[in-house]
Amino acid sequence: MAARPENAEHAGRTAGAAGAGSAGSASGAESAAGTKTSNIRVLIADDHSMVRQGLRTFLELQDGIEVVGEAADGAECAERAAELSPDVILLDLVMPGVDGVGAMELLRAAGSAARVLVVTSFTDRRMIVPAIRAGARGYVYKDVDPAALATAVRSVHAGHVLLEPEVAAALLDSGGTADPGPQAAPLTAREREVLVLIAQGRANREIARTLVLAEKTVKTHVSNILMKLGVADRTQAALWAVRHGMTPED
Repeated sequence: MAARPENAEHAGRTAGAAGAGSAGSASGAESAAGTKTSNIRVLIADDHSMVRQGLRTFLELQDGIEVVGEAADGAECAERAAELSPDVILLDLVMPGVDGVGAMELLRAAGSAARVLVVTSFTDRRMIVPAIRAGARGYVYKDVDPAALATAVRSVHAGHVLLEPEVAAALLDSGGTADPGPQAAPLTAREREVLVLIAQGRANREIARTLVLAEKTVKTHVSNILMKLGVADRTQAALWAVRHGMTPED
């Protein structure tokens, strides 16, 4: 498969630091414990067996990533996720029967903790918007190179959101211009700082380092932010920040 330069660059740019950190921590944990428990467990869901095999081959070349199963449609994906408890699911959007968005709805209903990374051949970002709204943490193209794919998997596993500015814009356009949200409780200055970093795709550990806080304190701030904004997860909080013009300079 040939790599899409812009996608490889995007994944590397957004997740490079997290990928390196995750890879390093996984390697250290393996050397210390001598087990595979530190591996990122991945489930691949795609209706084309050749695509599944290609993704599996890519990932099996990477340290710290373990492919634990495959699924050919959305319903099977939800079943396999319940059975295997993967950390990350690589999910195709267009599959027979239950599609990718439907699969995410089933995963959410089942209380799955897996983070979803969409793997798509569609370059039309409007095709990706419903998946992000359904809870996907980001996306890569099916012709992504192995290194960028592994980086994206590690990044999503670490809590990052792989969201290009164009996709954020498409999300806002598809949802219309929302009111400033007067029903949302006001955020403290510290919560605003945390939210800005969430919108940049930072994981809790990075936020803690940046703001010189304990990671447990950051988790508390994130929980308070989600509650005050009335959103379900970090992706929605990041979109709220984009919608309301919050930038790193805020």
